[in-house]
Amino acid sequence: MEVFNNINKIVKDDLVQAITPGSRISIAAACFSIYAYQELKKQLSNIDSLHFIFTSPTFVTEKSPKEKREFYIPRLHRERSLYGTEFEVKLRNELTQKAIAKECAEWIRKKVRFKSNSTQEGMGGFLNIHTGAQQLTYMPINGFTTVDIGCERGNNIHNMVTKMEAPFSNEFVHLFDSVWNDENRLQDVTEEVIEYISAVYQENSAELIYFLTLYNIFNEFLENISEDVLPNEATGFKESIIWNKLYNFQKDAALAIINKLEQYNGCILADSVGLGKTFTALAVIKYYENRNKSVLVLCPKKLKDNWLTYRGNLINNPLAKDRLRYDVLFHTDLSRERGDSVIGLPLDRINWGNYDLVVIDESHNFRNGGAISGEDGEKENRYLKLLNKVIRPGVKTKVLMLSATPVNNRFYDLRNQLALAYEGKAEIINEKLDTKTDIDTIFRMAQKVYNAWCKEPPELRTTASLLKQLDFDFFEVLDSVTIARSRKHIKRYYDTTEIGNFPERNKPISLRTKLTTLNNAINYEQVYEQLSQLNLSIYTPTNYILASKLSKYIDLDSEHSRRLSQSGREEGIRRLMSINLLKRMESSVNSFKLTVRRIYEQIYDTLKIIENYQPGLEVTVRDMGDFGELDLDDQNIDMFNVGKKFKIDLRDMDYLSWQRELAADLEILELLILMVGDITPQYDSKLNELLQVIERKIQNPINRDNKKILIFTAFSDTAEYLYENVSAYVKTKFGLNSALITGDIEGRTTIPRFRNVMNDILTCFSPISKEKALVMPQDRNEIDILIATDCISEGQNLQDCDYCINYDIHWNPVRIIQRFGRIDRIGSKNAVIQLVNFWPDITLDDYINLKSRVEARMRISVMTATGDDDYLNPEEKGDLIYRRKQLEKLQNEVVDLEDMTSGISIMDLGLNEFRMDLLAYLKANPQLERTPNGIHAVVRGEKPGVIFVLKNVNKMINVENQNRLHPFYMVYIGDDGEVICNHLEPKATLDMLRHLSRGKIKPDMEACQIFNRATSDGKKMDRVSSLLQQAIASIITVKEESDLDSFFGTGQTTFLTGNISGLDDFELICFMVVI
Repeated sequence: MEVFNNINKIVKDDLVQAITPGSRISIAAACFSIYAYQELKKQLSNIDSLHFIFTSPTFVTEKSPKEKREFYIPRLHRERSLYGTEFEVKLRNELTQKAIAKECAEWIRKKVRFKSNSTQEGMGGFLNIHTGAQQLTYMPINGFTTVDIGCERGNNIHNMVTKMEAPFSNEFVHLFDSVWNDENRLQDVTEEVIEYISAVYQENSAELIYFLTLYNIFNEFLENISEDVLPNEATGFKESIIWNKLYNFQKDAALAIINKLEQYNGCILADSVGLGKTFTALAVIKYYENRNKSVLVLCPKKLKDNWLTYRGNLINNPLAKDRLRYDVLFHTDLSRERGDSVIGLPLDRINWGNYDLVVIDESHNFRNGGAISGEDGEKENRYLKLLNKVIRPGVKTKVLMLSATPVNNRFYDLRNQLALAYEGKAEIINEKLDTKTDIDTIFRMAQKVYNAWCKEPPELRTTASLLKQLDFDFFEVLDSVTIARSRKHIKRYYDTTEIGNFPERNKPISLRTKLTTLNNAINYEQVYEQLSQLNLSIYTPTNYILASKLSKYIDLDSEHSRRLSQSGREEGIRRLMSINLLKRMESSVNSFKLTVRRIYEQIYDTLKIIENYQPGLEVTVRDMGDFGELDLDDQNIDMFNVGKKFKIDLRDMDYLSWQRELAADLEILELLILMVGDITPQYDSKLNELLQVIERKIQNPINRDNKKILIFTAFSDTAEYLYENVSAYVKTKFGLNSALITGDIEGRTTIPRFRNVMNDILTCFSPISKEKALVMPQDRNEIDILIATDCISEGQNLQDCDYCINYDIHWNPVRIIQRFGRIDRIGSKNAVIQLVNFWPDITLDDYINLKSRVEARMRISVMTATGDDDYLNPEEKGDLIYRRKQLEKLQNEVVDLEDMTSGISIMDLGLNEFRMDLLAYLKANPQLERTPNGIHAVVRGEKPGVIFVLKNVNKMINVENQNRLHPFYMVYIGDDGEVICNHLEPKATLDMLRHLSRGKIKPDMEACQIFNRATSDGKKMDRVSSLLQQAIASIITVKEESDLDSFFGTGQTTFLTGNISGLDDFELICFMVVI
């Protein structure tokens, strides 16, 4: 008898002597490792045979679909030990396992039989060697691994093994033989073991490496996920018409939204313009309606027809068979107490608390949430109304928000929208999120980082540098509750062969026309000069109330709002009207004339009242509704509504001063009316230029036989003016039909006896995208020219058209992109599309300066009156330079919305799509979890190198300030040793893996042969092994850099909280070789 302590006297050395040619070996152990074979390869190659019993069920056929988890997980570990246990990481990282596995599999085929205990009965481990001369037993042998035979140090306190000779060993030989021949207890698993080892040296597809990476990283997510938060397919929503109309990327989004709504109660869908958010949301609505839930859609008034069409039992509703029944309300309905909604619901009797799901279209209109609760008597803005009327009371309400621009320059905008999902109570979401700090702190810190980043010099102000500075908790929040994909993303990561591609964008055509063709006539600058002299005091009567009389009107103030005084409201209105005049000037001479006349008449009437002064005369303070159509970026201006009109007694006013100011304005307006009075359509330069553009397009289509043109303007009076002049011209000269849609009045067309409903007009304008053959099969009419306001600038697919004209340039560049997004859509049949922009005939600098002058003059007291940021246009402060850059850009190229932001797009952040990828793959490939670690694939790519996927196995490592996927680290390192993507950029690396593996379900054998020749079939892996060491070194280097940053920064110091020492600390999960 002899004892080995496996420290200075090890079992392996004794086995080298004991195993002689012709030996018969029998082993009972929990696991078998190819690295133990490698250590004894010389001796084992000459033996007669080896019988191996797995002492616990391993590789046996499952009797039930999935054993209980407590048995299943250890079994999985035993099976995976074939390619090395957790203590043989270092050996695995030498990357020679492919060559070893190949030799081992050959040896097993010739010499070895494996059987496994198929019962749950326990069995001890031992090793018998039978040679001609002697019989030996080594016990206990827990596993046939390099640790058990003493080559590696495991995590046991001691690892003592005893060697016995005959006669003691005879008992073990008899025991082994009796168990070996018991078919009731053992099952032969030799073929399974060979197949499993072969997986290591066979060539693998790139797709397998991508999903193995996801499986390892998101395994915990899979364990935590329950059927409750996954879409329940038993509802039958996948049989619905809407589901089957979705593209693959929209289906992914719909499933992810349902998952987030179930888990976190809220989700923001922020896909880029032109990716069909409306249809994605309709699929989610269908899912909940199938579960008998009540759904409310809140949308801006201008987008009502998008939503009303799909819920009606109408012949032009392509989804009529789905019988969608959601309610539709406008954003502004939240502020109304009485009257009927657009679908006829009386607002004072709606059961607001009974909605299970609220879908908010254009949710960024709610981004300026402000306070979470209104004080007693305080007039609530629509954000509070939504919280207090709909979300907090009654049933638990889930909130789906649709927005193309959820983040402007303030992360708080995003926080305010998310607060709707957690009822404004941070503790609700804090419990659900896997973050270290609470949600308010996370956003506060993110904003602080962002503000600091904004002050950096332009060359350092990159998205990558911002991402590096933001805390992982911030990513976790966004990952949990947002979905955002860009056009680039869809093109790159989805197979779009079935759908078709995005059309190619021609360079935009920029046109600068004079105001008129009349000689010695007025120009833009002269008009602007006159406009800048206007006081517009007609809108600020309370400024003239005598101080001694203010108390008479103070009650009116407090009754409606303590945050915004009446004078503040009026200043806001004055400013809006001033901007409105400028915008109308840019839009069309006709629109400007109408507006100037309207204001002139208001002032004239007021002056008449003052001139006929009698004691007791009153002037009425106007409400927002009195001012005609205003073109606003953000519709959240409820605070400017007084609630009810009130009057001011002239006796309480310094009416003489007011009269003087009004008279001065009247004079300027009179002059303006005279200046532009002569400009009829015949002399309107801009209109005549438009007619020429239309003529050139019709005569020289940019796509074969496509004569369609979409013309946008901000104002309905401009749209009507254009329709009157363009429709007759086009009909007479080319015989084509035109149509008008403004949202204010019923549509108009040149088709006789045509039903001028918006959807019928759009269907005749874009028959393929609107499925005219299905919804209007009898109609033979076609519309080629469509003139519209922004009521169709969002949520409409008009991709049959290939030519979009902006007759007026919107001051917010986002609107221009949204308009163009009607025709710039995936799946378009057009090869190219064109954007035409009409600019005022002044330089861009003058244009921007003019805007800033007007806005600065008019901004003064709005901020002081509200005690808040200027909520008409929060992003404009310090923003004019940014706007100018974007407008400059738009003169030369059409940019994507995500490229327009001066800051960051949330498309750079989320990881949820990878989780959903994995879920879908596992349904079809449940065996993924049995895939060995350490495998690789070879692909062709633009940047040769290796992407390593590693797992940190050093439990002492600092978890606090590491990569957000800790303990997993991914590094993409080039052939030259240069790091292409470091471990702090997991999204970029996963995107790259996804891109490289898309559609590659089989190995690229040619690429594999190139790699195998270079590495002698995996025997000479020195180059790749060296890159692996450099990759690990890069993790340590980046960590050292961030440690130093934290040491000199303000946050927690990570300087001495655990080190990554090197190769032993990382297990190689898999790698992708890019050649």
